Amino acid sequence: MRGRIERLCESLHDNEAAFISSYPNIFYYSGFTSGDAYLLISHDARYIITDSRYTIQAREQAKDFELIDIKNGFEKVFSKTAAKYIGFEENSMSVREYKKLRTRLTEAQDFVEMNKVISKPRMIKDSGEIKRIGEAERIGDEAFSHILGKIKAGMTEKEVALELEFFMKKQGASALSFDTIAASGVRSAMPHGAASDKRIENGDFLTLDFGCIFEGYCSDMTRTVVVGRANAKQKEIYDTVLRAQEAALVAVKAGAPCRCVDAAARDVITEAGYGDCFGHGLGHSVGIEIHESPSFSPRSDDVVENGHVITVEPGIYVDGFGGVRIEDLIAVENDVARNLTHSPKELIEI
Repeated sequence: MRGRIERLCESLHDNEAAFISSYPNIFYYSGFTSGDAYLLISHDARYIITDSRYTIQAREQAKDFELIDIKNGFEKVFSKTAAKYIGFEENSMSVREYKKLRTRLTEAQDFVEMNKVISKPRMIKDSGEIKRIGEAERIGDEAFSHILGKIKAGMTEKEVALELEFFMKKQGASALSFDTIAASGVRSAMPHGAASDKRIENGDFLTLDFGCIFEGYCSDMTRTVVVGRANAKQKEIYDTVLRAQEAALVAVKAGAPCRCVDAAARDVITEAGYGDCFGHGLGHSVGIEIHESPSFSPRSDDVVENGHVITVEPGIYVDGFGGVRIEDLIAVENDVARNLTHSPKELIEI
């Protein structure tokens, strides 16, 4: 944790401190696994503020921090630091909380927006983080292999999603990264189609987008299968998405503009006549949260760097017919992409 704190401090001026209230950043900088806390980090201070329910846990997990009881704790830590400007996470702090905390500052201090500075170090994952994400993705791969032997016509989408969740937790996952997407038939044209009571029918596309959390880090993958035999149009759409993903994976190199990686996949889909059927970005970073920065999208100004862990997930969604998405999770290492997802990508007919 010390290296992460040092990197944050490199972005802070001598008269600035970072006041951290969101769980992802609390966990990232301190290792504390509860959101019922605050951190204050500056060049001269390392404080964790929490209540009596968590004091033992905080001493064990946040060893680099001085523990402060939340009773009158805010006034204490703000007066202890020499920082004049206290940076807060404007993207996650409520107006009510902001107003309450502002009254605790000393007369010489003020709150300033600092969400980007506080969160930026998380964009580059270290080897330990990549290892944990990779383990979460391995559990996802095993879950996909498992579910292929369970899927059959007549099951509901919810039943498939529940079986995936149960299996991943049995394999060591602490939770889901997000609510499992299981969308079949015409519902597979919904990129975020939550599992429903719809029964899967022969001839349906079935898109499964799922992930789990392992030791605080998320995984994410998507596979689309056909229950029964695929028709010619289903095969055409699937082949187009697969070719688009393969083109994007080749384009992922350190130094490449993220928008160009997106374009590598989008151009394949557009040339096949389905450009209007791919509305979302190609990918998002994954870490403590399921959606982090940077992203592969037409609007991104970011550049691929070693340490990025990011999805590559092109899709085609035809309203009234169905859709296909294929998603892998890659880590950029030694200037190229290493795929953390190992499930087969050829069209599977069940």
